Amino acid sequence: MSNHKNRKTGFVLGGLVIAMIGLSFASVPLYRLFCQVTGFGGTPQRAVDNVNHPDLASRFLTIRFNADTDSTLAWKFAPAQSHMRVVIGETELAFYQATNLADQAITGQATFNVTPDKAGRYFYKIACFCFDQQTLHAHQSVDMPVSFYIDPEFLNDPDMVDVKTITLSYTFFRAPDGAQSTSKLSQPLTPAKEVYP
Repeated sequence: MSNHKNRKTGFVLGGLVIAMIGLSFASVPLYRLFCQVTGFGGTPQRAVDNVNHPDLASRFLTIRFNADTDSTLAWKFAPAQSHMRVVIGETELAFYQATNLADQAITGQATFNVTPDKAGRYFYKIACFCFDQQTLHAHQSVDMPVSFYIDPEFLNDPDMVDVKTITLSYTFFRAPDGAQSTSKLSQPLTPAKEVYP
């Protein structure tokens, strides 16, 4: 009888250990998903479609672009433009440029953030290189597009009155070895408007 109880207790404890290990691996993706859904911590929202509102033409924002690369990734990564002036509600297109400095192919994954944090809930991305891992061959250079808009509800939020500039930041990390790229960089996109190098 005690052997049966010990075995049952062992199975339960073993299951708990496996579940805890699984949760520890899932915590980062789950937190990232939470941030993307809620805009928490300045994480931009992911949009399915764009919204264009001609009546908002009088309201402009400056979008600044920032890029960082983790020290383990042998890439040069930078925005193609330092900033652009956008109309709230209109779809815009910006580019980042990446070059693999290594002698072999490397796969990277970008994380992203918006500052000020409170503006993250209004920053919607329609298409972005950050949605998928990207593989660059040895010494390959690519342009990486991001299509986005600022939700018109931005104008109705009294907390946004002081926001005149939003900064979109990316950091590229090396993907785990053996990771498969799902890069979609070959899809054509329309050039950005009002780009200031």
